[in-house]
Amino acid sequence: MSDEARGARRAYGGKPAAQRRAERRERLLKAGAELFGARPGGYRTASVAALCARADLSTRQFYEEFRNLEEVLAALHGRIHRAARAAITATLAEAEGSVRERAEAAFRAYARVLTAHPHLVRVAFAEAASVSPELERQRFEARQGWVDLLVGALDEAAARGEIGARDYRVAALGFVAAVNGLLYDWTVGYVDAPLDTIVDELTRMFMGLLEPGGP
Repeated sequence: MSDEARGARRAYGGKPAAQRRAERRERLLKAGAELFGARPGGYRTASVAALCARADLSTRQFYEEFRNLEEVLAALHGRIHRAARAAITATLAEAEGSVRERAEAAFRAYARVLTAHPHLVRVAFAEAASVSPELERQRFEARQGWVDLLVGALDEAAARGEIGARDYRVAALGFVAAVNGLLYDWTVGYVDAPLDTIVDELTRMFMGLLEPGGP
């Protein structure tokens, strides 16, 4: 093993270099979520210096992890969507009862993720909008992931005879767009309602997509 490789593995303060770097990255992401999500326009008024001050790290350490603030924003946007999809997927794998009961359980799981990460909600549904073509592609891919998840769940329900069989993709696209719009308006304060009310409305909207099941 070369001296360089040994140095990369050397522990400092009892922690390997890779662990220290991962912890620094997490501190930068946490500071980014707080800075970008604290108020409307948080991302657009942020600076690398302000983020580093919040994370108590140097700008050199920032640029070891990210090229710019947009990369931080993209990482945070991806994080909230991955967490929400994982929560819904796990809930649907275990949920029982009617389609409505399972849908409500999934939306409740989604809501728990949102309330656990309030700053990331603003980041995902407000601050990440219209930033750059690259981030718009990421947002589009996230929406497509939600559509695929929804269509898959609906096709499985149709195969069990719980709902009518049809091509649900266009309906799923419209529903995901409505969810994004509603959550954006709720996040920025245009909709004055508790999250439970939002979940109830999402459940009603979702049930309106479905064709009746068998006889």
